[in-house]
Amino acid sequence: MTGSEAAARRGPVAVSALPGRAWGRLRSLLPARADFTAMTRAPRRDLLAGLTVAIVALPLALGFGVSSGLGAEAGLATAVVAGALAALFGGSNLQVSGPTGAMTVVLVPIVAQYGPGGVLTVGLLAGLLLLALALLRAGRYMRYVPAPVVEGFTLGIACVIGLQQVPNALGADAPEGDTVLVAAWGAARQFVAAPDWTAAALALAVAAVMLLGARWRPAVPFSIVGVAAATAATQLLDLDATPIGDLPAGLPAPSLAFLDLSALGSLLAPAVAVAALAALESLLSATVADSMTTGQRHDPDRELFGQGVANLAAPLFGGVPATAAIARTAVNVRSGARSRLAALTHAAVLAVIVFAAAPLVSAIPLAALAGVLLATAIRMVEAGALRAMVRATRSDAVVLVLTATATLVLDLVLAVVIGLAVAGALALRAVAGQARMDRTDLPAGLLDAYDAEERAPLTEHVAAYRIDGPVFFAGAHRFLHDLSAVTGVHVVILRLSRVTTMDATGALALKDAVEELHRREITVLAGGIRPGQRPALASVGALDLLAGEYATTAEAVAGARAHLRRAGLLPAAPATASLGEEAAR
Repeated sequence: MTGSEAAARRGPVAVSALPGRAWGRLRSLLPARADFTAMTRAPRRDLLAGLTVAIVALPLALGFGVSSGLGAEAGLATAVVAGALAALFGGSNLQVSGPTGAMTVVLVPIVAQYGPGGVLTVGLLAGLLLLALALLRAGRYMRYVPAPVVEGFTLGIACVIGLQQVPNALGADAPEGDTVLVAAWGAARQFVAAPDWTAAALALAVAAVMLLGARWRPAVPFSIVGVAAATAATQLLDLDATPIGDLPAGLPAPSLAFLDLSALGSLLAPAVAVAALAALESLLSATVADSMTTGQRHDPDRELFGQGVANLAAPLFGGVPATAAIARTAVNVRSGARSRLAALTHAAVLAVIVFAAAPLVSAIPLAALAGVLLATAIRMVEAGALRAMVRATRSDAVVLVLTATATLVLDLVLAVVIGLAVAGALALRAVAGQARMDRTDLPAGLLDAYDAEERAPLTEHVAAYRIDGPVFFAGAHRFLHDLSAVTGVHVVILRLSRVTTMDATGALALKDAVEELHRREITVLAGGIRPGQRPALASVGALDLLAGEYATTAEAVAGARAHLRRAGLLPAAPATASLGEEAAR
């Protein structure tokens, strides 16, 4: 759809004080009439898909709320508020948003350092940053994230989520502020010292029900089945299991009471990390949704805008920062969703549960939620995709393992940055390795055009070098150093027609090599310089050092022959010199 067609379908626009271009940009990010029209095409399928996703999302929202440190009510508020707004304003028709494991990993240290108010403030700031990214059209750059970084990131998050659940799964206390590795190790030691088999049994039972049930009947939401069974067993058998605790019957009134303006400076860095993670995970999820369907393509900038609106609103109701959820989005697609109505239904169903079933939800054991998240972490890991990535190339394997390790032991956003940096460095190394320089013989067909007494001096005093591939900062010096070491000739012909790209560093390296040859009284000619290479060569003065430029190798050889004659290394030219040689002179 063209921009004019999209504008026509959006209906009348109110008069705005914004400049025309800015208003047009903002208008392109707002919900369109076509979005609402799509909701009326298959409402029954969308309503059923939304109900299914809500059943799957309920235990996840509770679990991620507890894991974040703000409580189950924060997870539910996020799923309702962020889920509805991201569905309405986002760039994907099938995306489902809410609290996620990846975001929980980022939030835990923020809660430990700044408290609940700090997390809500970070959510607001992250929402503003996401809106700015949408207005700057930053969504398009998601396509440059390599697959090994994505797979390593996902594997690392799965490990972190699993380790986060160890304390609740073992009925142990998790010290605040510790890393997940330290907390999990401490919980294991507590369990060994004083085993709590009730919590461990509940967690393992729920995880087993989910994993085995998914193999038996993938369409059945076994997470809610397992949680309901664990809750019923706890109540009927009077088991000693820690419940979620009291939940408010409804969402709190929107408030900015948590906002501490004096702490905004110190919270900016965590907000950048949260915004970066929300952008990364949301756009990844939207890409996955597109790949699972036909005819669906998300708008990456609108998706960032929708996540920004969601993260601005969720903290006002006590919710944590949100992002799109790959697992819930996949359930939505597989359940037959066709429009945004499914994700909106998911949020509405969770809202009904918040208002009508808070007492029942509050009785769910924490160990049962830990089992849900343990199973979720296991299901996040696609063993086949990991094997394929590791076997592809050694570079892919290095990037995947390094990203996963950095995700586990460092910051998630830092892990992605490290993965991107290493992937970029390895890619540059591979590209630089394609560049080569070879000494080539003068073409026999060209030498046949000369007298026998000229052929031997030409082959003795003229050396031709052909450079193939990119001549840029990553590898120019490696082979151009060999060029500057040439000896025993009077003329060097550089054949540059196969150079694919050249930057300033490559041009400087070429200039340095030519200057070194000049110091040894070797004349340098060039053939086949492409128009795209000339600006770089001219900017560093390399063209001025060449004794001649020629379009073809034949003309360059003629130029070398003329130079050797002037140097007395070939007989003087006859009076009837060829036009090509005269031109070379």
